Amino acid sequence: MVHDRNAEKKERYQDIFRDITEKWQARWQAAQLYKTVVDDTRPKFYCLDFFPYPSGAGLSVGHLRNYVPSDVVSRVKKMQGYSVLHPMGWDAFGFPAENYAIQQGVHPAKTTRRNIDNYKRQMSLVELSYDWDKEISSVDPAYYRWTQWFFLLLYNRGLAYQAEGAQWWCPECKSVLANEQVENGRCWRHPDVIVTKKTLKQWFFKITEYSDALLDDLQLIDWPDHIKKMQENWIGKSYGCEALFRAANPETGKEYDFPIFTTRIDTVFGVTYMVIAPEHPLVGELTTEGQRQQVRHYVESSKSKSEIDRLSLEKEKTGVFTGSYAINPLTNEQIPIWIADYVLVGYGTGIVMAVPAHDTRDYAFARKYELPVRVVISSDGQVNELDQAYTEPGIMVNSGMFDGLSSPEAIGKITDWLAERHLGRRQVNYKIRDWLISRQRYWGAPVPIIHCERCGTVPVPEHELPVLLPDLDNFSPTGTGESPLGRCRDFVQTTCPSCGGPARRETDTMDGFACSSWYFLRFPDPSYTLGPFNPGLIKYWLPVDLYIGGAEHAVMHLLYARFWVKVMFDAGLVQFKEPFAKLRNQGMLLGEDGFKMSKSRGNVVTPDVVVDKYGPDSVRLYVLFLGSFEQDVAWDEKAISGIQRFLNRFWEIVLEFPGCPGSEQQDMTEHELFGTLNYELNYTIKKVTDDFEAFAFNTAIAQLMTLLNTMSQASTVPGFGNTPLWSHTLETMLVLLAPMAPFICEELWERTGRSARLGSVHKQKWPVHDAAALVRETVLYPVQVNGKIRDRITVPADISEEKLKELVLASERIQKHLDNGEIVKFIVVPRRLISIAVKMR
Repeated sequence: MVHDRNAEKKERYQDIFRDITEKWQARWQAAQLYKTVVDDTRPKFYCLDFFPYPSGAGLSVGHLRNYVPSDVVSRVKKMQGYSVLHPMGWDAFGFPAENYAIQQGVHPAKTTRRNIDNYKRQMSLVELSYDWDKEISSVDPAYYRWTQWFFLLLYNRGLAYQAEGAQWWCPECKSVLANEQVENGRCWRHPDVIVTKKTLKQWFFKITEYSDALLDDLQLIDWPDHIKKMQENWIGKSYGCEALFRAANPETGKEYDFPIFTTRIDTVFGVTYMVIAPEHPLVGELTTEGQRQQVRHYVESSKSKSEIDRLSLEKEKTGVFTGSYAINPLTNEQIPIWIADYVLVGYGTGIVMAVPAHDTRDYAFARKYELPVRVVISSDGQVNELDQAYTEPGIMVNSGMFDGLSSPEAIGKITDWLAERHLGRRQVNYKIRDWLISRQRYWGAPVPIIHCERCGTVPVPEHELPVLLPDLDNFSPTGTGESPLGRCRDFVQTTCPSCGGPARRETDTMDGFACSSWYFLRFPDPSYTLGPFNPGLIKYWLPVDLYIGGAEHAVMHLLYARFWVKVMFDAGLVQFKEPFAKLRNQGMLLGEDGFKMSKSRGNVVTPDVVVDKYGPDSVRLYVLFLGSFEQDVAWDEKAISGIQRFLNRFWEIVLEFPGCPGSEQQDMTEHELFGTLNYELNYTIKKVTDDFEAFAFNTAIAQLMTLLNTMSQASTVPGFGNTPLWSHTLETMLVLLAPMAPFICEELWERTGRSARLGSVHKQKWPVHDAAALVRETVLYPVQVNGKIRDRITVPADISEEKLKELVLASERIQKHLDNGEIVKFIVVPRRLISIAVKMR
């Protein structure tokens, strides 16, 4: 019977909450509650989510882990008096959209529009407070016109160029990939597909020109340390020495310059083998006939490995002897040359000197292939046998004229020795490579370049932008290295803007990351036609104050956007060097099975299902309450019931004791609960405010639950619901809870008569705590025995724990629950709770 009553009660609340959802969505839309307002008298706050790709699968509840927190923060900032820009748009170009369209047999323009409409519908289910007047889409010609404009800006500044080379090729995407898009030798979009290399002519952005600026300016931004570290490692700046060895093929007798870059030239006397990258042009020249078959096989096998995979310290290193030798410029010793894929042709010179005694990777390689290990640095100046590489600084040994020097001192002296003989020089190197931007696919912004036999490469004049993407019936990738646009004769054939002669348009399109590298500049004025962005509004809104999204784009989107902004800064287009002042990364929301939500696992949970079942407020609160914002957590639908009980109890207590003006008649200032409730109220205001700022939404909700418990206690005291403190507490809690549970709070605000007097709850000022109220003379402790509250005791705030225990155990109410039992635990949570665990005899 009790179960039936609870079920009926639950169903009744669901019907109420469903009705108020429809009611308030219509009212808020009519009132333009989320319209962006520019007010120079207020501070501004630009809150932005990562530019989402609208997939055919729609949203899962995992997406809400990103969108609900940003929505809460935006609502709070408005209530704190900020002018807030909180927009949404669509990163709709790219492989996924095109592949989905091919699977569906429908043009990507149609599937993209359908997917966008579905995303907007799903976002409205949980009432995300976006200003939809600011909506943009990267596939809109009015938008990608300016993506092409930025391409020309880079081209005219010498930062966009075309070059031929071996590029990563995904046979599934049928297009090239940037280095950043290859993970463990596989395509980042298709983890089961092994990539290969293909020689093609490609377009690149010269991001390497900004390596130092990208590194130095990390200190200007409030980003997670691990994201900064990932960018630092990707850029990979290192100081060292370039030293000139000589290499010779013993069969041909030919000699070659064989330069190496090292940050540890102090170890040069310990070189026992050299390593050359498989792609290095000298590999063929230095390979002897006896080794040619092994080397050829090794070179081919290395083509399927990504740079990250090749550099991984966790994977066993492999290599093959070339048959040739190099001469050490300091010892004149002959050193065998090996080929190994842990050396990259693009870093340094593509050749390294291997010092097994003082490099962990080289040591493992030398032991595997039985190569010599020669100690040249020692902690105590003695030559000792090693069972692992010694990588610390020390005293030089076995190093000729440099013996006895400290190794840091020797670095400078050996470099000088080489430089004086024109055998070396000081050098700074970077791991980062230029950004491969072109793709041989249809669904992207066309590269605004024309090829003329007479004039060469010619940029499309700005007044002819956008170069429109033609409407093709057959947009499937060719797989040959040519874009599907090459099939469209009307698109390809054009006239040269320089000489007027026949010419061909570039048929490659730009990677989707080009569109997402500047979208945050377009939101303040999406309809601006005189440039990519409105300069006046950019000056007001930018940079973005809070940027929220996943850590997986650390060395892609986040790096590219920083690069574009720095180019704009140098071109005088913007007055800031960094696009995103503060970055926060949400943890992943896993399925109930503990795995990432995916169709193949059948563990995807959609907002449609849970909102229909539990209502938007319960879903919003549950997503926030799941755990720490940055941590991965698993979805557990059964746990939503706790949130429902909290909201239902809040609903009941507000309607039973509305605390409206005119009913405030009782004076309860002397009651022991008065000080407790006043303290709890002000403590809650402070904690919730601080927790929102720190993205600790789960603990903010927990504190609101604690405040509700204190209110429940006070409501049992006759007349307490008719006091000014009660009315103030209830009103404050409605305001604090409103950003997380907008529907219930707005409805209760209206039902208790506050809307008529004060307007919407969402337009109220954010409460500020009274610091004096947090200084407590007395504390009211609930006392639990075996988990149940058996008494409440008021004591001086500065009471000792020993005296507190004495008073609690003297309580008659507590004593009768201790009879015939043994106290096994007596826990005091300072100023909050006393818990006694009793073992009955």
